[in-house]
Amino acid sequence: MDKIRLLIVDDSKVIQEFLAHILSADPDIQVVGFAGNGAEAIELARVKKPDIITMDINMPDLDGFKTTRAIMASTPTPIVIVSGDSNASEQAKLFRSVEAGALAVLHRPPAPEHPDFRESCEELVQTIKLMSKVRVVKQFPGYAERKTNPDDTLTSLYSELNKVEVIAVGASTGGPAALKQILSGLPVDLPVPLLIVQHIAAGFLQGFTEWLTSISPIRIKIAEPDEKIESGVAYVAPDHYHMGITAGKKIVISREPSINGCRPSVSYLFRSVAQAVGKNGMGILLTGMGNDGADELKTMKETGAITIVQDEASSVVFGMPYEAIRLGAARLVLSPEEICRLLNQRKLKN
Repeated sequence: MDKIRLLIVDDSKVIQEFLAHILSADPDIQVVGFAGNGAEAIELARVKKPDIITMDINMPDLDGFKTTRAIMASTPTPIVIVSGDSNASEQAKLFRSVEAGALAVLHRPPAPEHPDFRESCEELVQTIKLMSKVRVVKQFPGYAERKTNPDDTLTSLYSELNKVEVIAVGASTGGPAALKQILSGLPVDLPVPLLIVQHIAAGFLQGFTEWLTSISPIRIKIAEPDEKIESGVAYVAPDHYHMGITAGKKIVISREPSINGCRPSVSYLFRSVAQAVGKNGMGILLTGMGNDGADELKTMKETGAITIVQDEASSVVFGMPYEAIRLGAARLVLSPEEICRLLNQRKLKN
């Protein structure tokens, strides 16, 4: 099997060598180049044609956001942002690179003597391996072959929107960009609450919610135990905890074991919403690897809820949506723009 060809971009030689030491220790990864600034990164991406790039965010002249945007426009390559920044307001800037096409944001591993060093290194290596397989393009192509269930059309669903009391959304790889497209177009007076599970590296959640807040007219917050969910608010599952709701529409936060290798898990959220509100729920499963949420989206559909998955053309990774379609869990297959448009068609009644 060919090795994964990696380009490391960081303005610090020390950090370059540190990352190279960690990543090249894996026999499947080969470091093919180093770039100390954005201009070098753009040129090396063109010349070396790496399978994947690790990107620093704070660099002189062209920062990580601008460099990512330039590479995705000229030589589309999977990019993982590797950051040593722990400040939430600074982290929010990292997600601008996700807007530009980066696939994931990770913490740089700590020093070798740190107790989390080995686990952090393993997460970085596994992420590099997984993301190197993702097909990225300059822009999403049209998807003329996409079809919804022939028994269900957007028009027939408009009347059903009035029954929706809770919207549950699950996403993984590529999710932040899809969520941005949906949340940025919602009305400020959206009369239902949203519950969101986004698989994301621990420690970035506050920056992620601040970034979403900056682009969305509705309020976005990290969910807290026992709080009553309110219309026009999006609740994001906290790090390391599952999130669900009670029949009385209060947040449930749980440390139960991981589901599908995930905590928080989309499956936990969808199952909880199906039990709490049944036919009055809406489940939306967005881009991501694996199958988290697919079975439980089918459960939601069987209770009479509206179930939607993201289409292949706009998905960074079509794993989770594909699994839901394969199971017959999706009533509609839509792009994020179409999902947003659907939610704006009628005033939803809480």
